[in-house]
Amino acid sequence: MVSEHDAQPAARSGVRSDAQVLVASNRGPVSYTLGEDGSLDARRGGGGLVSGLSAVDDKLWVCAALGAGDREAVRRGVAEQGVRMLDIDAEVHADAYNGIANSVLWFVHHMLYQTPLEPVFDAEFRRQWASFETYNQAFAEALAEEAGQGAAVLVQDYHLALVPGMLRELRPDLRIGHFSHTPWAPVDYFRLLPDDIAEQLLHGILGADRAAFLTRRWADAFIGCCTQILGGTGRTRIGVHGLGADADFLRRRAHEADVAERMAALREQTGPGRRTIVRVDRTELSKNIVRGLLAYRALLDERPEWRERVVHVAFAYPSRQDLAVYRDYTAEVQRVADEINAEYGTPGWTPVVLHVKDDFARSLAAYRLADVALVNPIRDGMNLVAKEIPVVSDHGCALVLSREAGAYEELGSDAVVVNPYDVSATAAALHEALTMADDERAARTERLAAAAVALPPQQWFLDQLDALRRD
Repeated sequence: MVSEHDAQPAARSGVRSDAQVLVASNRGPVSYTLGEDGSLDARRGGGGLVSGLSAVDDKLWVCAALGAGDREAVRRGVAEQGVRMLDIDAEVHADAYNGIANSVLWFVHHMLYQTPLEPVFDAEFRRQWASFETYNQAFAEALAEEAGQGAAVLVQDYHLALVPGMLRELRPDLRIGHFSHTPWAPVDYFRLLPDDIAEQLLHGILGADRAAFLTRRWADAFIGCCTQILGGTGRTRIGVHGLGADADFLRRRAHEADVAERMAALREQTGPGRRTIVRVDRTELSKNIVRGLLAYRALLDERPEWRERVVHVAFAYPSRQDLAVYRDYTAEVQRVADEINAEYGTPGWTPVVLHVKDDFARSLAAYRLADVALVNPIRDGMNLVAKEIPVVSDHGCALVLSREAGAYEELGSDAVVVNPYDVSATAAALHEALTMADDERAARTERLAAAAVALPPQQWFLDQLDALRRD
């Protein structure tokens, strides 16, 4: 529990902290919940970025206030040491985050549009784009205010694509990096955007001294857009840093008591002696959960010998439910799972065990139990699930992996690779994975795990920081 009396004061406008390492991201390392009694409860976040940034102690993290608790914390002057949370107008943030970042930029980079009907860039889009500019400008001004002379500033992701250019104008002395955690669209798809917006986005990132990506493929796509639209990347250097799994944390956490409890519950749900096909995803459109379920149904239909011998353990945690298209997708996932269970289930066998409530311990339990991991995104910047499962697998796990995941560049040689749109081929890949010999599966898992931890989060961040300071 955090109170305004025992927390560190938030940075005040006009008082520079002289920080030498700054990080900017939409979501910060901590969030606040406002209790009925007026108390503020602080919760630490997780994920690769939080883990990676723990490599540097003396840093300032600039982020947005995302909810009522966060905004109240800012107003009371409550903050963790090393964190500055920006209370950007709630409507401006909603326009920037949901209207532009998640409904336009995410859709472009993941190539999700149904182009006969969308996108439609009209007056409403321009209104929301103005909010996106305002949101990015707020970050640029805060970073300019807080940074010491010649400081290193690492700006994270598509939400803040305009920040490097804006910050460059305010503080030309800074070393500025931008990292894209998503794919980058090929130029023909990127040009769905209005011409001036496409140019503004590219110029925004090119305000950085260094622009970095998770894979060479995404970096090359960015270079291609800059070359064809702007004539080149100018003085900005391009880097590639493939984020890996945090092996020490995962292996330790996966053997704690609550994970063992979840494993026992999952074994009871799946039944003795049955093989498991595991997937763990947010119900995000790019994750391709529905086609994965359809491939599993095709496996049961075309190869009836697997009926009552395999269970698809599918964790589909709701994401972005304030957007109608995501609510509809989550409902479709549930509908298809229910349909498979109704069609093939028996009194002693539930073909699909679907969980929609986020539970990290249960996810780790499924990782350990998996015979096959299904990771079949339409398009993904990296996909850490593909890396995490081999790291904690108890007895070896065959990985069915989409060639459109960034992780394919590092893991493809030891995975069963699929075209994410080809349901029939994915069903065949599931059969291949389920029938893989134990010794081959174990050997592949060992190589997958080694590749997965080659660049753990802390080293991933330090490599970027070193390159930014050195180049």
